[in-house]
This record gives sequence, C-alpha cells and structure tokens, in this order.
Amino acid sequence: MTSRSDDHTAAIARVRDRARRQEMREAGYHEARILLLIDKFTTAKKGLDGLTKLAKLDFLLRYPAMLDRLLAEDDIHWPQGAQPTASERLAVESRMTRYKYGPWDQRYYSILGSLAARGLITYSGANRAEFRVTADGAIAATALTVTDEWAVVAQRIALLKRHFNKSGTALKTLIYDRLPDAVDRPLRTEI
Repeated sequence: MTSRSDDHTAAIARVRDRARRQEMREAGYHEARILLLIDKFTTAKKGLDGLTKLAKLDFLLRYPAMLDRLLAEDDIHWPQGAQPTASERLAVESRMTRYKYGPWDQRYYSILGSLAARGLITYSGANRAEFRVTADGAIAATALTVTDEWAVVAQRIALLKRHFNKSGTALKTLIYDRLPDAVDRPLRTEI
C-alpha cells in the first residue's frame, strides 16, 4: 500500500514541479517584454510615465490585431518583418483583463518588483510612477533585442514609441474610442 501512496505523492510532486517551471518561464517572458518597453521609452530626461501608459502600450503589443486596426485607420504601415502573423491575428499570446481603465494584467506589480529587485529598472514618483531602465537593464534589453525571439517585439515597441507615445490617459481614450470591443465588457473579464 505504501508503494501506491508513494507513487501518488511522487506524481503530484512532478505535476507541481512542471507547473512551477512553466510559471517561471512565463514570468521571464513577461519580465523581458516589460523591460523592453521601459527601455525603449526611457530617455536621458524621462522614463515611461505611469502604470496606465505601461498597461495600454503592453496591450497594443500583446494584441497585434488590435494595433493593426489602429495603424490601418491612420494609414501607418508595419515595419518590414514586424507584421502580425496569421496565428497572431487569430490568437492572443497572453490574455489581459478588462479593468477600471481598460486592459490590465494583475502581474504588473510582481513583474515590476522583480525587475527593480534585480536592478534592471527603477521607479519613482508620488502620484504616478515613472519607470526608468538602469544601465544594467539597458544592457539586458540590448542583448534581448538581437535575439530572433525578441527582435520582432523590439520592432513593434519602436513602432509604438513612434506613433503612440502619448499619456496613459490619451492611450486609454484612444482604446475606448477606437477599439470599443476591447472594453465593452464587464469588469474583470478576459479580453
């Protein structure tokens, strides 16, 4: 009887271990994407201003079909090689939630905390946080952008900076006005 119980316990441990490894891979993916966003929007004088702006830019990055609609309406073209693939037009890599001010991901606080704890970003501000990449964060972001996995993401972030470098409130309004299907849903439902 003990053998069966031991087998069951071992099986549960393997499942938990797999889930933990998957969660760590996902956390690393989200941290890399957010680091790239903050890096691109950090200048000598200013960082990425506010969680609302971060969330809205991240939404457009994670939902390339939504970004594609905005670009088409404004007659803006994707950079060569950065266009969404057919599968990206049909699926979302990581869902966000409809929250008070539009798209939101509950992981932002842990992602930002992890990046700050590792010295890759800093944040400051009493009323609204400003996120800045550190020297180590800039080195890490540069290393990511030259990999095949992150080069397209980096191109898309450059596109966001060029055409959507607006305040968080302006981005929220843009999403509400021009992408109503993203926000016309009950709070805390997946987009």
